[in-house]
Amino acid sequence: MTLDARLTVTRPAFALDIVLRVEPGEVVALLGPNGAGKTTALRALAGLTPLTGGHISIDGNTVHALAAEQRPIGMVFQDYLLFPHLSALDNVAFGPRCQGVSKAESRRVAAELLQRVGLAEHASAKPRQLSGGQAQRVALARALAVRPRLLLLDEPLAALDAHTRLEIRSQLRRHLADFDGATVLVTHDPLDAMVLADRLIVIENGALVQQGAPAEVARRPRTDYVARLVGLNLYRGQADGERVKVGELLLSVSDHLRGQAFVAFPPAAVALYRSRPDGSPRNLWEARIEGIERHGDNVRIHLDGPVAAFADITPAALADLDLVPGQRIWASVKATETHAYPA
Repeated sequence: MTLDARLTVTRPAFALDIVLRVEPGEVVALLGPNGAGKTTALRALAGLTPLTGGHISIDGNTVHALAAEQRPIGMVFQDYLLFPHLSALDNVAFGPRCQGVSKAESRRVAAELLQRVGLAEHASAKPRQLSGGQAQRVALARALAVRPRLLLLDEPLAALDAHTRLEIRSQLRRHLADFDGATVLVTHDPLDAMVLADRLIVIENGALVQQGAPAEVARRPRTDYVARLVGLNLYRGQADGERVKVGELLLSVSDHLRGQAFVAFPPAAVALYRSRPDGSPRNLWEARIEGIERHGDNVRIHLDGPVAAFADITPAALADLDLVPGQRIWASVKATETHAYPA
């Protein structure tokens, strides 16, 4: 492992206690709601927040007792924090100079890195003359200039507009693929995490609640936060064969299992009816409309009933059904679109 750490940070109203192991060349994204402990974890790795307990090892060397500037770490902050009085070249050269590298060699390394991130022609520009995307790339080059073994990225795309974010996300993925150390990324954006990371680690209330490859986490969320993040309705119940009892509702599912289980299905799989449909469709329940909102190109209906659920329908379907908040309605979801897995 490039990174092997247990991070314990205790404060009067908060406690973080997680284990992080990251392999060489691996990109791990930390996800979680506000206040979960993501930034605290990143700052602890960087040496900016002291540990209450635990350890941090990089390439087998213990570093948690070292000052921040002595750790083999590069960090890209959310607001980049470029030195406003220095050119892009000198911003990138600053780290090697602090490590005792000669001015000429530091500037040579900086020029090479600016070339790598596509900014050679902006070497003499001051930060105020750079766009958001260009500043982000200078910050990344500056972090890489110290030849770190651990790269820390704190919301690296948050300050960019939507169009720039799309372009820089793709470029950042290519740069991270060329980095042979470990990378830990903190983000609120699930798309950033899915595109950039090899593995997701979800933190809630200072504890690790789920981890795995992006596709696995998206397919089998284990908390309400993760379910909302990936756009699924999620419930916990008792499975008996191909049925799972969730509260008073018995749901037919496409999987066979027994014991405590999670049940998940996408909002788009929920069908709505003004009156009880004919026949005996499975997974049918009566609900009350709690709210209606636009959701991308569709409309999201918030339902309350035996289970709370989201249903995504088209604007045309909303008009046809003539739905309004407070209305009673029938909801159903096909068993083939309702998946269960062990809790």
